Amino acid sequence: MGIIRRIKEKSKSLGKKIVLPEGTDERVVRAASIIAAEELLTPIIIGNEEVIKYIAKKARVSLEGTVILDPKYFDKIDAYATKLAELRAAKGMTFEKAKELLLGDVNFFGAMMVKMGDADGMVSGSESPTANVLRAAIQIVGTKSGIKTVSSVVLMELLLNQDQYGEVLVFGDCAVIPVPTAEQLADIATGAAETARTVAGIDPKVALLSFSTKGSAKHESVDTVIEAGRILRERNVTFEFEEELQADAALVESVGLLKSPNSKVAGKANIMIFPNLASGNIGYKLVQRLANAKAYGPLLQGLAMPINDLSRGCSVEDIVNVAAITAVQSEV
Repeated sequence: MGIIRRIKEKSKSLGKKIVLPEGTDERVVRAASIIAAEELLTPIIIGNEEVIKYIAKKARVSLEGTVILDPKYFDKIDAYATKLAELRAAKGMTFEKAKELLLGDVNFFGAMMVKMGDADGMVSGSESPTANVLRAAIQIVGTKSGIKTVSSVVLMELLLNQDQYGEVLVFGDCAVIPVPTAEQLADIATGAAETARTVAGIDPKVALLSFSTKGSAKHESVDTVIEAGRILRERNVTFEFEEELQADAALVESVGLLKSPNSKVAGKANIMIFPNLASGNIGYKLVQRLANAKAYGPLLQGLAMPINDLSRGCSVEDIVNVAAITAVQSEV
């Protein structure tokens, strides 16, 4: 059974509600129909009911099992506006401005549904830039206690060489932070370990990657990776990790033994923390294309409540999969 099927089976057992705020997108309506039909969770579609029903009719899909919610007629809109004004009071947010924002921006409305407990998570981005989804998520649900960084990971399901590398690898950060500081790298590693446990069901072995292994090269970017390892030790994290490993030392047992013989992670790593966004994004796409691996994500992490961003080029299947993953994330 592949990783996404296992995630879907777990999602079915949880009874979660996930908000899909971009109800004018036919892909979202199609995905909601599939999600409801497969009983993965309860999808909440945001938008005008007549428009959503028209889209569903045109697409020839059923809306049975879905919930359609129009913010204009939502009986809790004033309570939401009051809470948003409270959250953003230091930035000059008033009740009137908050209500206008909630009625005009589906991402803020969807994030507020999560904040107020009316949904367990949100999946958006098929029609919105990543920055818009992140802004709503950070301003409304905020970050987890002890974590200052919102980042991302991609779940890589390997179809080749599973005996050597395992079925699933976790890559981060692949979508959010261009040049992480040492503290941000430590946060990314911590989030990735939690994602690996919660979503992928694997025991995390985290490699903080570099072009150097244990002093083989000197550079300020290597220093940042080494410092991230020091921060993780200072935090007394509960997962195994090793800093300053080249990719082959992280993944290949014989190379790991040669280059870092006393490490519990070298040659056995299943989580790859890249030193910057360029290497992370390039790395996961190379593995996806050259090794025919399946990539799920990027998934956001570090948020106090699960909100995930979609690519604007996403497929219906992508939306279904990310919704199921978000439901599983909400169980933490």
